[in-house]
Amino acid sequence: MADAAMSLIGERQRGNWIRLRTVIWLRWAAIIGQFAALMVAQHYYRLHLEVGLFYLVIGLAAIANLVAMFIFPENKRLSERENLLMVLFDLLQLSALLYLSGGLNNPFALLIVGPVTVSAAALSTRSTVFLGATAILIVSLLSTFHLPLRTAEGFILQIGELFVFGNWAAIVIAVVFLAVYARWISSEIYSMSEALQATQMALAREQKLSDLSGVVAAAAHELGTPLATIKLTSSELMEDLADQPDLLEDAALINQETDRCRDILRSMGQAGKDDLYMHKAPLITVVEEAAAPHMDRGKTIHFETMSHLGTELPQPMIARRPEIVHGLRNLIQNAVDFADANVWVGTDWSKGKITVRIQDDGPGYPTQLIGRIGDPFMRRSKRDRAARPAYEGMGLGLFIAKTLLERTGADLTFANGADMQNADALCTERCGALVVVSWPIAKIDARFGEGAMPLGQNKPFET
Repeated sequence: MADAAMSLIGERQRGNWIRLRTVIWLRWAAIIGQFAALMVAQHYYRLHLEVGLFYLVIGLAAIANLVAMFIFPENKRLSERENLLMVLFDLLQLSALLYLSGGLNNPFALLIVGPVTVSAAALSTRSTVFLGATAILIVSLLSTFHLPLRTAEGFILQIGELFVFGNWAAIVIAVVFLAVYARWISSEIYSMSEALQATQMALAREQKLSDLSGVVAAAAHELGTPLATIKLTSSELMEDLADQPDLLEDAALINQETDRCRDILRSMGQAGKDDLYMHKAPLITVVEEAAAPHMDRGKTIHFETMSHLGTELPQPMIARRPEIVHGLRNLIQNAVDFADANVWVGTDWSKGKITVRIQDDGPGYPTQLIGRIGDPFMRRSKRDRAARPAYEGMGLGLFIAKTLLERTGADLTFANGADMQNADALCTERCGALVVVSWPIAKIDARFGEGAMPLGQNKPFET
């Protein structure tokens, strides 16, 4: 599941998020502002303007809005190309107004940055580059070609050539900087949104698996990962095949059929009753359940318990929550993936704290990435890809595990076993990656505290 959901939302799909109604209302606001500025300049400052041409340019925007309102439904989603044309029209309309009112001598010339910033936040990189280049070309032309601003007495209002050049340089820098800034921030937002969506998918799948039994549970577990892989791979293909309509239809069909398979698997678990007794289990049992899918993968998993068995401090009974099971399972999977031969899973508890330690004998975390562990979609170095060419992880599995476990009140610490030992001693065994997961016992204890789960009558599953 973690390896399947690796791609960001396609740029081609991002343009489809904007509704036509949103663009129309924003344009009406711009038209009202332009008309108000014209009235103030004409009647308050008594500037001599080509009023007829101003009304013509503003009227074109109003007519375009009216046509869009009457021809298209309000809930229409604009395609990438339609959005590009909308923003390009606004850019050209604003440029025409600036041409009629002094070019870069007009302080409102700064508004030409707006359409490019909108494109950077909502459209594809190619569209943003095109609009940015267009804006820079327009600004360069406006610095030389424009109608001068005149007062009623005939005086020309203009600033010095040095200030015109300064305005040109400032607008060009603003176009480039704000476009890059908006693009970077929006990409971070989309990346985190996609990662959180993958986390919700993982949690939902784990919850569904806890409801299913027997063959149905096994089938859903085995088919979930390849279906998620097909789903996200087909989404990437739809982005890459945007210019090939025939192949794009095939990729879209694969995407739709994957959703259909997902719905079928979901419907298979809608019968039966919930067993309340299964909602809690001893700590070691939950840890062993999380590790069960990775027991036969060619690595030896050693389960260790600290010095509490057989003493006056009994093993805690914890809430068997899907977040805990799936989070620990992802951490153990990561350890097994990178271990040379052994993985150690240790459990410890006291009166106020429960701790699970997962360690392997592999190469450990890259030193330069330890501070970023838990971020989604981390790029692997060339050395890591050369060492494990078949492993396609990008940090999403650790992000899902960290997010799910932190929801239960856990605190996670990532380190390398070699760094925890004496610097002069040779690390020969437990020198790989180390994850320490700790909870305040009141957070997950199923008998006392916040996580208390009394038994009662079993209820049908919610559908």
